[in-house]
Amino acid sequence: MAKILSSLSPNSDSFQTNRAGMLSLLEELAQIEGRTRAASERSRKRFEDRHQLLPRDRVALLLDPGRPFIELSKLAGYGLDHPDPAKSVPGGGIIAGIGYVSGVRCMINASDSGIAAGALQPKGLDKILRVQEIALENKLPYVQLVESAGANLMAYRVEDFVQGGSLFRNLARFSAAGLPVITVTHGSSTAGGAYQTGLSDYIIMVRGRTRAFLAGPPLLKAATGEIATEEDLGGADMHTGISGLGDYLAEDDREALGLARSILSNIEWNGAAEPARDVIPPAYDAEELLGVMPLDHRQPADMKEVIARLVDGSDFVEFGQRYGGATVCGNAKIGGWPIGIITNNGPIDPAGASKATHFIQACCQAGTPLLYLNNTTGFMVGKSYEEAGIIKHGSKMIQAVTNATVPQFTIYCGASFGAGNYGMCGRGFHPRFCFSWPNARTAVMGGEQAAGTMAVVQEARAARLGEEVDHARLDALKQKIIDNFNSQMGAVYTSARLLDDGVIDPRNTRELLIELMEITRAEAARQPNKIQFGVARP
Repeated sequence: MAKILSSLSPNSDSFQTNRAGMLSLLEELAQIEGRTRAASERSRKRFEDRHQLLPRDRVALLLDPGRPFIELSKLAGYGLDHPDPAKSVPGGGIIAGIGYVSGVRCMINASDSGIAAGALQPKGLDKILRVQEIALENKLPYVQLVESAGANLMAYRVEDFVQGGSLFRNLARFSAAGLPVITVTHGSSTAGGAYQTGLSDYIIMVRGRTRAFLAGPPLLKAATGEIATEEDLGGADMHTGISGLGDYLAEDDREALGLARSILSNIEWNGAAEPARDVIPPAYDAEELLGVMPLDHRQPADMKEVIARLVDGSDFVEFGQRYGGATVCGNAKIGGWPIGIITNNGPIDPAGASKATHFIQACCQAGTPLLYLNNTTGFMVGKSYEEAGIIKHGSKMIQAVTNATVPQFTIYCGASFGAGNYGMCGRGFHPRFCFSWPNARTAVMGGEQAAGTMAVVQEARAARLGEEVDHARLDALKQKIIDNFNSQMGAVYTSARLLDDGVIDPRNTRELLIELMEITRAEAARQPNKIQFGVARP
């Protein structure tokens, strides 16, 4: 190849003139761009009084230090927000760019709520649509830091309202395309803008600051006459504990951003071929797994104690902790490999089933394998639970388990009764591997419940026919049912009938799971030479 021989003379007058002119233009550009930072900086005291971080400080804490950040469209809307260009503040009310979060290259879109409370400025919508387009084309996860007063009703334009639908359409397209949407709602996310939060795959809310509702108190009063506070309508406590909109509750901006970083560190976006080198063992001795689970399945057990003795560093990022709390979901690593864990601290209620469905789908989107630690007596029953849609929500969970696109592993740690066995990926749902602890119990229901059900049916039949109940005979039948159920539910009995892949020592669970995950990863990477025939012998 021929090397270019430069004839440029840096000492020439023309070069120096050009250089001076370019530096002048750059200085002018820096001054214009600096107005945005200065305008937001003027709100610092107000933010500090509320114990909040300024938007640019949020972005800085979110990003990996020392890694590049390409800020986009910094001049958006310049000269369009004020008749005097000298007073125009560019940026469109948005801080956007491509940077690294926990080693993952992402698109970041942050409301610049230090300016006009985060209301969209001229070209702000177009800027968001453009960064969304870039993220979709370049397959980048999308991280939103939301705190916005929404649209400026005094400058309302119907075309902005109609085109604004594309923003929400794109969020749905991200999720379907396998690009996770992670949102920290630092403040207001209201009216149509509430869907900016609602259409996210992972939602982090800040106690006392988050506000997410379709109609705020003024509009609610004008439309229906109802009076409610912002906190009651859409606060973080309500959404993480009652509505289930929020998945994680943070005490302040810093914790919220740390949670966002944890989420991205656990989804293994970069698809490492090998686990992390410096694997931190659990903080607690595996020997203690022998004493965690009661031998009587009717006694409660805290499955987080099991998780703490299986996962790296005993570090577990729980998903939706305050919603459907008896169903425990969260992310961790085992042997350096990311894993999504679902387990039970009680029966599965409608909220727990909905949460598990969301979590399973999010793990599929991220390509994260799933581990089910069975310890449930089934789905909740009763009039209130039927009215709450337990069948509908339980069916969604079973659909998610059935159609999951990632390897699924099941360990029977305690009870696995009724449809809970199905929702927790029992053998009939073909997990890649399925093992039992010696104390595990598997049945359509407990023996006592089965016997009690039969007794109610027999008593109702006798009443219908006008007959006396033979209590001695009924007690004998009940005991027969109890004995029959109890004789079939033990781990040895079920394993002998190949209803699992073996009974294991609880202390060996972590090492087994590491090996199983490596087996499934090797399978995913392997490309066998398929042929149209089986190799025939001569």
